[in-house]
Amino acid sequence: MATVTRADLAANIQRTAGLTGAESYKMVDLFFNEIAESLVRGEEVKIAGLGTFKILDKKERMGRNPKTGEAAVISARRVTTFRPSMEFRKKVAG
Repeated sequence: MATVTRADLAANIQRTAGLTGAESYKMVDLFFNEIAESLVRGEEVKIAGLGTFKILDKKERMGRNPKTGEAAVISARRVTTFRPSMEFRKKVAG
């Protein structure tokens, strides 16, 4: 399975929108930076036809080491989640 990078996205935008390479790369960079900054501010990011990104605050909890079975504390943390839209799910499912 191939991996699509920022450079690949920029090249596709350059090809389809007729922008220069620098302009298209900057557009991709600005897009991802805006998503990240919105999440840092505690805002949800909803993109129609794609889905919703949001931050969840997980509480500290007890867990187990799967290899040894020994109890271990899993620390509190913030995690980023993505919930795909129904339109996106249908497109991916074919």
